[in-house]
Amino acid sequence: MHHPPPLPPPGVPGSRLRQALADLPITVVGAPFPLAAREIERQGFAACYLSGAALSAGLLGVPDIGLISLEQLCEQTSRLAASVETPVVVDADTGFGGPDAVAEAVARLEAAGAAAIQIEDQVDAKRCGHLTGKQVIAMDEMVEKIAAACRGRRSPETVIIARTDVRSIATLEDCLDRLTAYRAAGADWLFPEALTSRDEFLRVGQWLTDSECIGLANMTEFGRGPLLTVEDLGAAGFAAVLYPVTLLRLAMKAIEVGLELLADEGSQQNLLDLMQTREELYDLLDYDPAHPEAWRQRLGIAPEEC
Repeated sequence: MHHPPPLPPPGVPGSRLRQALADLPITVVGAPFPLAAREIERQGFAACYLSGAALSAGLLGVPDIGLISLEQLCEQTSRLAASVETPVVVDADTGFGGPDAVAEAVARLEAAGAAAIQIEDQVDAKRCGHLTGKQVIAMDEMVEKIAAACRGRRSPETVIIARTDVRSIATLEDCLDRLTAYRAAGADWLFPEALTSRDEFLRVGQWLTDSECIGLANMTEFGRGPLLTVEDLGAAGFAAVLYPVTLLRLAMKAIEVGLELLADEGSQQNLLDLMQTREELYDLLDYDPAHPEAWRQRLGIAPEEC
């Protein structure tokens, strides 16, 4: 029988994430699978991110329109959290329903090892945050969801992130109004999605500084806003900078190019310099093929089961 590595108690990952904020700004990188999470950790990034868009595309091959179930999200959260000590920030989309559903989702994701859980204010039939045609729920409804999320966590160390998508359909002032309300409702971090210019990032960053709030800036590629540096965003007032789909995009482009060359040349010989070697893979996995029993022991597999 396979026994996954034990997860830390609820609150411990959140405490690690909060401690990381001592060295601002932090960088949060999307991990499309556990092996990528191990590389993120090895390179010293502060946190991994489980993107709903990356999970939808990578797991099911479908767009980011709210098709991932809570069960699937919990399973992937557990896989990532078990593979690294780096805190895992989880995109829970709209929270899978009303306040009661949000509270349940937060409790289950926290139990699965999440350090932080992100809820957004789109309607349940959501869209990617950088597309047009989005709709948001009323501010009061989202306030109820945030309050429910805070009630649902077992530990106050678990971070609740409130994302607003209102900027795509209203003004920056409306965005700031929602951030104010969401902070008052108990959100630990604030996530203004799809800001459109450097000036908007600077204005929101100044508001975050003045309000003494922790803000997350999304640097997703091919979106509505500019790609600013971590240093610039930190100076503007953001505490964390997010790269949700960067690694998946890199991997898929490499797969596309590799398949084209394989089809053209009938061999992968000219791709070898671009590949992770067997030795590099084993090093990343902390695996000695001469002693496979060490990994079996980590997984709790008894000798008689091997």
